[in-house]
Amino acid sequence: MIALDADEVVEAAAVEPPPTAGTKSLTIGAVVKALVAEFPDISISKVRYLEDQKLLAPRRTPGGYRLYSAGDVSRLRTILRLQRDEFLPLRVIRQELAGGRTEADIASPAATADEGAATAPGRGAATLRRASFSLRDTGALYSLDDVVEETGAERRLVAELEEYGIIAGQARSGTAAGAGGGTRYYDETEREIVRAVAELARYGVAGRNLRVFRTSADRESQLLQQILAPALRSRNPERRREAIEALENLAAVASHLKHLLLVRDLRRVAK
Repeated sequence: MIALDADEVVEAAAVEPPPTAGTKSLTIGAVVKALVAEFPDISISKVRYLEDQKLLAPRRTPGGYRLYSAGDVSRLRTILRLQRDEFLPLRVIRQELAGGRTEADIASPAATADEGAATAPGRGAATLRRASFSLRDTGALYSLDDVVEETGAERRLVAELEEYGIIAGQARSGTAAGAGGGTRYYDETEREIVRAVAELARYGVAGRNLRVFRTSADRESQLLQQILAPALRSRNPERRREAIEALENLAAVASHLKHLLLVRDLRRVAK
């Protein structure tokens, strides 16, 4: 049973004027009712909170009541699934949405199980997911053996990526690799780069062809840094934290824009 406070009861029970032609808008109470089967912990308060966090922006009637379009409901379902299934904080979810993540990109638990049964692990485009990474945390480190095992890439491909400066890795002495060099480790971002390149390699894309991606990324990075340079150099910890969050959001939007431009250009080829 969904507990409502007095204000929520008023809004949930409000009778609104009919939606405009061609659309079907829902009140906040109707939205909660529609989603409660999949998300038992949903509440009007939670939906309002997501709106306060600028993740939702429903239309308002002259009387101040919220009306949710089909797109709003789909966006809300995406947010709730990212919270439940991928345990993402709202900051990262905001990046995912800015980067174009939609409900269609997130399989329901049943669909995920079916896909897992039909797809061999570690191979194919279905295994590639646009992951979110924090600029402040590189995550876990992986040895070369781990990277090769998890991505299905060949060792020579990893070496080639290092040679062309696509990944760097870091050496740690005193490990089981023996006297001299030690074992090389790669962070989560580099591991996913190897995974993506391994998929490209299946289509004949060689390491030397990746320089265009590296050059493009360097230019985009420089542009985004210039936009936020003063705040990023600030000695105020709070201002710097906000600048890094803004940088992450900008990176997500820039990535989505680049994807859209690529799709637009490739459509011309496919005609």
